[in-house]
Amino acid sequence: MNQHRSPVRTVVVYHSGYGHTERMATAIAEGADAALVAIDTEGNLAEDAWETLAGADAIMFGSPTYMGGPSWQFKKFADASSKPWFEGGWQNKIFGGFTNSASINGDKLNTLEYFFLLAGQHSGIWVSMDIKPANVKASMRDDLNRMGSYIAPMAQTPADASPEEMSPGDLETARRYGARVAMIAGQFRSGRSQSS
Repeated sequence: MNQHRSPVRTVVVYHSGYGHTERMATAIAEGADAALVAIDTEGNLAEDAWETLAGADAIMFGSPTYMGGPSWQFKKFADASSKPWFEGGWQNKIFGGFTNSASINGDKLNTLEYFFLLAGQHSGIWVSMDIKPANVKASMRDDLNRMGSYIAPMAQTPADASPEEMSPGDLETARRYGARVAMIAGQFRSGRSQSS
């Protein structure tokens, strides 16, 4: 876990199968000045990681898209989040998410929708993208939001590419989204302080 320095407590909780989603999580965390919490290969979190999530103002979910949805390890974490759900522990937190897959489409939208619904079940507030898609003939692989997503960042990495070969545009899109989520969480936190 990264040490968290920002007054807004933002946490990126993610599962990464081959390191690509981890690289994207790191970019998101850089933008948000966030703590990183990895879901292990068995779909578990350390006990102190649950405490970190409980203390967060904003939580961002990350998973590769496998077979049209998030990894089973992420789903195991999502099921285990029924305890904070039952207690209302994540209510009114700010949420976001991100995903990566080898195919241009790969049904990544389904993964983001899963995250959006999970945030909704926790009575959370979802942050969308504010970067217009790169969708003209002159658009390039390394442009911002080249996947044309509005819900949250999507990345595409060829199946035979290493995490180091990921598109700089996808990573910068992730970094900027992390900054946006943290900014909005800060606005909500400030509003709560003023109304207290």
